[in-house]
Amino acid sequence: MTTVPPPFDPELAAALELIGDMISPGMSPEDIETVRRSPGIALLAHVDLTADGAFEVEDRTVPGPEGSPEISLLICRPTAPAPARPRPVVYHVHGGGMVLGSNRVGVDQILDWARELDMVVVSVEYRLAPEHPYPAPVDDVYAGLLWTAEHAEELGGDPERIVVAGASAGGGLTAALALLLRDRSGPRPLGQVLLCPMLDDRNDTPSARQMAGLGIWDRTANETGWTALLGELRGGPDVSPYAAPARAEDLSGLPPAFLDVGSAETFRDEVVAYASRIWQAGGVAELHVWPGGFHGFDGFAPQASVSRAARAAQLDWLRRLLAE
Repeated sequence: MTTVPPPFDPELAAALELIGDMISPGMSPEDIETVRRSPGIALLAHVDLTADGAFEVEDRTVPGPEGSPEISLLICRPTAPAPARPRPVVYHVHGGGMVLGSNRVGVDQILDWARELDMVVVSVEYRLAPEHPYPAPVDDVYAGLLWTAEHAEELGGDPERIVVAGASAGGGLTAALALLLRDRSGPRPLGQVLLCPMLDDRNDTPSARQMAGLGIWDRTANETGWTALLGELRGGPDVSPYAAPARAEDLSGLPPAFLDVGSAETFRDEVVAYASRIWQAGGVAELHVWPGGFHGFDGFAPQASVSRAARAAQLDWLRRLLAE
């Protein structure tokens, strides 16, 4: 099988050249601490959370999983007068390969949705691997969702209209959250938004091999992230679907899903397979594979034509979901 990679979109290739000094595609375990302190990661978390006064911002500490520390939720509520019906809520899980980031990473995109669709935003802080391996991250995400559902009305939100969303590792944790909520008969999200999600610890798809050394997150970095989360279990037969959702045998009964991924990124094939398996299980999913897109392209190069198309598709899906 060929390992020749698909080409990057020309506008995105130019953006990759500009950010190449800040972000390299391969990250080893020894690099984790350095990357955590890097300017690139700090830049990802630097955003005006009020969106020029459109949101009231609060950091709130809430109970974590039983026997575990409390967790921090970033809550952004629209400052506009409350509508007659409680607002929908988007519950956000940040990315970072399971080893990086905070509840402020990626929230600018979520705030764009919320501003356009008049939504409350809740972004969860979860413990990071390798200091806190599975199940700590997903347990924190689950505890935060339960608190959000129980207190949605207090936040001006509708507990029956919670959309769960995440990108990269956050997309994988969001998919795992949907599985947990189904299997534990928890609150049912209205929908799940999985943006370039990190789903499969086996790290052995054709796209993972094609994109080695390219983009911003390659097979080496992926192995680092999954090994941090799972240790010696990574790639073996005993990995839980709540750690790696691609391992789930049954994808029936899940909330409607929106999935998107670039054609030129490590996660392409596992995301396409996950959407296909949702359809095969009788579920609802909308899948977009963006030509020439690298991992997280629309965040790093938002002005590129393909990025604008991707953001428009996300917003359109959310608008249709909330109108049902």
